[in-house]
Order: sequence, then C-alpha cells, then structure tokens
Amino acid sequence: MIRPTACFLLSAALLIGGCTPVPPATVASAPPAPIVNSPLLEDVRILSGDDMQGRDTGSAGGERARAYIVSRLEAMGVQPASFGRLQPFEAPGRTREGVKRFSGVNIVGLIPGTRVADRYIVVTAHYDHVGMNDGQIYHGADDNASGVATMLELARRLKADPPEHSVLIVALDGEERGLLGAREFVKAPPVPLSSVSLNLNFDMTARAETDGHLWVTGGYQHPDLRRILEPTPAQGAVSFAFGKDTPQDTGENNWVEASDHAAFHAAGVPFLYMGVDYHPDYHRPSDTFERIDPAVFTNATDLAIAGFHALDKALDR
Repeated sequence: MIRPTACFLLSAALLIGGCTPVPPATVASAPPAPIVNSPLLEDVRILSGDDMQGRDTGSAGGERARAYIVSRLEAMGVQPASFGRLQPFEAPGRTREGVKRFSGVNIVGLIPGTRVADRYIVVTAHYDHVGMNDGQIYHGADDNASGVATMLELARRLKADPPEHSVLIVALDGEERGLLGAREFVKAPPVPLSSVSLNLNFDMTARAETDGHLWVTGGYQHPDLRRILEPTPAQGAVSFAFGKDTPQDTGENNWVEASDHAAFHAAGVPFLYMGVDYHPDYHRPSDTFERIDPAVFTNATDLAIAGFHALDKALDR
C-alpha cells in the first residue's frame, strides 16, 4: 500500500521518487505468533521470509515470491488466463535515486463462473514490497503478503465451491513502485474491461487489531456496492468499516488512489478496496509474520471472503 502523503507518494498522473522506506520504529516486541497448520498463515510466513528479501520488483526475492504463488495456483488447479499464467512488463517506476525502468511480472489465474461466466470479478493483491535498505529486509508481512494470502485462500475456497461470476485471480507486481503491474493489466487485460463487473483489491488484510476493522474504500463512489456489503456480519472481532473515500477525506486518510484499485478506477471499472488501517510497522523492517495475530487475520480473511460472496451473488442480476 502507498501512503498518499508519506514516502513513495503517488499522484494521479505523476510518480515522485527520491525518498526511502520509513526507518525502523522503536516499538515493543510482539510475542511470536503460534504455529498454526493453516494455508493462510503459511502463505504469509513464506512470502515474508528473509529469503524473499522484501520482494522488490525485478529482484531475486521477487522472483522467488512469484514462483511460490505460481506453485500455489497450480497446486489448486487454477487455470491460466487466455494469455497464459504470467504477464511480463517493463515500466518506469520511482526509486530513491529517481525514476528508472523496472521489469515486473503479473500472475493471473481464472476460475470460471456458473451463472454469468462472461462477466468477471477481478480480485487483485500486490505481491511486491520495498525490498532492502541499508542492509535491512523490509519483510512486508502485512503489506502485502497478507493480501496475497487472503486472495489465495479465496481461490482455494472457490475451487471447492465455484463462484457465480468468472473470477480472475491476479497477483500484481510493482505496486510499491507506482502501481506498475495494475496499470499494465488494465492496459492489456485478458478479457475486455467492459466485461469486468468489479475489481476487488486486497492490500494489508492482517493487522485489524488496530481498530477492529477491515476498511472498505469505494463505497462513496459506488453506493450500490456498499449497500450489498453493509449487512455482512462481523467475523470474530473484525467487522467492515466504510470510508476513506469522500472529498472530506484528505491526505493519508483518502485511499481512493492508495493501491492498485486506482488503476481500475481510472479506467472506469467499479472497485472496492479492503484493507486495515496503518500501524506502527507499516513500511518498516518490523512488518513481520511474528507480529500477526493468527485469529485476527483469519477473522479478517473470513470477512473479506464473505463480502466477496455477497457481491458475487448480487451483481449482474
């Protein structure tokens, strides 16, 4: 996720470089997360591990993360998109030294729908993070190994219980460098954008203990979508909260352009963004797997998936 008023600022049309990741914060040590035999937690643990080296776009760690996500989709039997499993791209993105070209790769899977197979929900989550800085790994467990894990858990459940819409599962690259993969996907999608009913974007879904909410942005722009989600009951201690999308929400409190959904919004595709609020480990090396509360993350993922099912059933009727 990109904080609109902090490092890695992204305007609607311009990429602004020249800043570094937020330095490590002085925060109290969190107790280690208990070992739980859960694909959801295992995905986060692996994607945020030291060997992934912060998953920067074009890096060896990013390549390892990509190979892992592809292996998970293949193991679940999620078929590739019409152009294949991978969507390579090159695009200019921001760095501390200024703008340079990045080689990135989006990962795409397709789960056919049962009711309206020619209409699509594009579920996105970026798998890149900010890499390493001054020898420190920025693990990106919440940002955004968590969103990828939530998306993979949704895919796993949809393979067992197929959706009404066809679903494109898209792990995007280059979000931290300026929504590079999302812009590429919108520019060259595997299906016409006119057939996309919704982009549902997961970015930072693990740390809902901050306020007990999984925030939903986009309801102001699409009040009909908000009405579909509002009756969704809380899962454990986590409930939906709606906002951070009105003209009164300014700076870092406005998330309309804070993540990959912004590229879909700019292209006229209806969008909803689900993510937790900022926490002290955001964009710091301390954003690690050990700081995730397994129960809270599981609740947030169950809530996000319940929201998906409500949308899937209500759209295009």
